Amino acid sequence: MSALLEVRNLETFYGPIMAIRGVSLEVHKGQVVTVLGANGAGKTTLLKTISGIMDPEKGQIVFEGEEIQGREPHQIVRRGVVQVPEGREVFPLLTVEENLSLGAYTRSDRAEIARDRDLVYSYFPILKDRRQQEAGTLSGGQQQMLAIGRGLMLRPKIMLLDEPSLGLSPLLTQEIFEILKRLNVDEGVTMMLVEQNAAVALDLADTGYVMELGRIVMADTAEKLSASEDIQSFYLGHANEGARGERRWKKRKTWR
Repeated sequence: MSALLEVRNLETFYGPIMAIRGVSLEVHKGQVVTVLGANGAGKTTLLKTISGIMDPEKGQIVFEGEEIQGREPHQIVRRGVVQVPEGREVFPLLTVEENLSLGAYTRSDRAEIARDRDLVYSYFPILKDRRQQEAGTLSGGQQQMLAIGRGLMLRPKIMLLDEPSLGLSPLLTQEIFEILKRLNVDEGVTMMLVEQNAAVALDLADTGYVMELGRIVMADTAEKLSASEDIQSFYLGHANEGARGERRWKKRKTWR
């Protein structure tokens, strides 16, 4: 079965610095795929390249069987690739409802837009309670809910989520990830998630990739990654602090 999204030998530069180094991965319809890695590993650059914000120097990005690298971001969005950015980036002076309406800017089917807005409110009831409130006055967790809801208004074929737990308390992180799981299971939303919180990401995901200095250094099912000694040491805190800097990756697998 062909992948919904396939990245092939991707290279992307920030000025003279190669931030993405020969990355290949795939996401199948209905899956949740997570990309783990520390700050500076290249995770956000990868998402920006897929969504057209940055252009790759080499490689292919294939979505629904067609190459999309080099296309304008608005063209990629219209194909159904929707990014929920790091830091949420809601429109602070607009209301919750206005933010959601802007999420549907590519659409003209008013009745279906209203239905999808109600669907967003069913997953995020707090947003309905605050629908006339300016987005900038919401809490961090509520802004993250709004950013996800705004992405859903575009009816994504794949949703790219950049650090959805960033700046949130453990309780709010758990709530957000439980909702993402429901969206995947109940609504069939395919997701590619970049995240530093490996525990919650692997609990949600079907498959995971680990990035280090712009490269994929591990790839496997989420279950196997969770059980990996390397992942436990580097990301899940199951090894003593002194050993972390000395360990090297022992497994270098490619998942198919």
